[in-house]
Amino acid sequence: MKWLFAATGIAALIWFLVRVLPKPSRAAYPCQRIAAPLASGFVVWLLGVSGALAAFIKVRRRLRERRYVVASICVAAGLLAALVALTYTPEEPAFAAFVPSDPPNSPMGTAKGIFPGRVVWAYDPDATDWGGLSSGTYWWAPAQADQPAVDLMFSKGLRKLTGADSDSNAWDALFRYYNQTHGRGDVGYTTGEKIVIKVNLNTNSANRLNAATYEKTRDLNFTDVSPHAMLAVLRQLVYAAGVPQDHIAIGDPIRYFVKHDWDVCHPEFPDVAYLDAEGRLGRTRVVKSASPVVFWSVDDPNADHQSDHLPTHYVEATYMINFAAFKAHERAGVTACGKNHYGSFCRSPDGLGAGGRYYDLHSTIASWGVQAMGQYRALVDITGNTHLGGKTMLYVVDGLWGGTRSGARPFKWALSPFNEDWPSSVFFSQDPVAVDSVVLDFVRSEYPTYIRDYADDYLHEAALADNPPSGTFYAPNDAGHTQRLSSLGVHEHWSNSIDKQYSRNLGTGDGIELVTGDDPPVMTAPENLAATPVTWTRTLLVLAAGLVIWS
Repeated sequence: MKWLFAATGIAALIWFLVRVLPKPSRAAYPCQRIAAPLASGFVVWLLGVSGALAAFIKVRRRLRERRYVVASICVAAGLLAALVALTYTPEEPAFAAFVPSDPPNSPMGTAKGIFPGRVVWAYDPDATDWGGLSSGTYWWAPAQADQPAVDLMFSKGLRKLTGADSDSNAWDALFRYYNQTHGRGDVGYTTGEKIVIKVNLNTNSANRLNAATYEKTRDLNFTDVSPHAMLAVLRQLVYAAGVPQDHIAIGDPIRYFVKHDWDVCHPEFPDVAYLDAEGRLGRTRVVKSASPVVFWSVDDPNADHQSDHLPTHYVEATYMINFAAFKAHERAGVTACGKNHYGSFCRSPDGLGAGGRYYDLHSTIASWGVQAMGQYRALVDITGNTHLGGKTMLYVVDGLWGGTRSGARPFKWALSPFNEDWPSSVFFSQDPVAVDSVVLDFVRSEYPTYIRDYADDYLHEAALADNPPSGTFYAPNDAGHTQRLSSLGVHEHWSNSIDKQYSRNLGTGDGIELVTGDDPPVMTAPENLAATPVTWTRTLLVLAAGLVIWS
């Protein structure tokens, strides 16, 4: 067993070099995405061990020569090299590459939306301009994104989603579609109606916050929904849709609206309610509703757990916008619009907090619960709940930066058309299943060894909620579980990561239609070796240090 790491590392390195050097575009293949971190990890370990050995040999020689300064430098270099060898791990865990159980372009469920199953992908590489982790700046700073470009992405995306010729007409179409499909008639927005925006601010937690100033104190480059995107959607609602500021609430109920988000949004929209776990420094504290409004479709979950409530802002709102982040997830596989609502309850998703014990939502995702397809998934109940998915008129995923996990720094993407740049994207849809299916396809293509098996089981269950593979009677809207959900949307996987075609694009089925907010981006395989750019950068840095030591 002690030789297994070396043997695996050597094999992965040879496989990567033999396959990728003749044809660099193969770096994007799933097998090479698995081999690259294993190979680079082995190289870093080998260089660390050999560098440390060389440094300590030189220490003895320099001490004999009474060259104490040089000996001290060699000691420091040797310790650094040893530390790298002992602590280095690749950025991506070595899961087997996720393989969906359903073939490409095999739609299931019933598509939703003015254009059923449509997901709009707005992409502008000029929308982001950040020097990365080595720049000493933060991705969320105002200068790191071009706000006019982000605003234009929202304008084009909303028009493409609805087929409208103006932003105001796009919003009118969205409100009318929602009201028509919810028995409210062919009417648009009516003055007095409230709208709540659930954003993913998961890394803005209490243990990362200066309570006196609301400044984030650590993990400052972890990604959430960006302030640039939040400002863009507020501008759309107020200026284009005509919603009064004081009828809008935005935030993440169990997290904090931190200073760098507040400083971007609040000056222009001071009358918006910025939802917050505590409600200090001008924020609005989240208060749970008086009556239970969430019922889990499993056998008597409240027999051993407290009843779940939602924030009063959710219950009182007429409409909701689900505003998710573009991330993989270390347990669920992907965190998009479905899992965004894990933060909508006035307690922790694991069932703890708020003075009691609640139903553990984590137990129903594949890595914690039963690891198989065809299982009960709480995400279906959440998406079908009257006050959550039932009030959602628009699904948005902020992909300006992206991330590898729930708490992650942004990395540039190798996937075409990003080609080692920030993803600089925003996704729009009226179909909650379709938009999460598209996000999963992007994430699994970029991080194939990071996605857990069965990551799409909740999408199968949601698409077929009226007759799901698990056999669950999904009925989250009454305590007696009598009102069974119908299909919540349409699911399928795309043709491949280059063409990114779904059945409606191909004209072969009534599934997803992925369209761009503007002219189609160029779809080409990345002509470079940087399938895992951070890993190979570290390798080169350690190689340079090793050469210095050997010299």
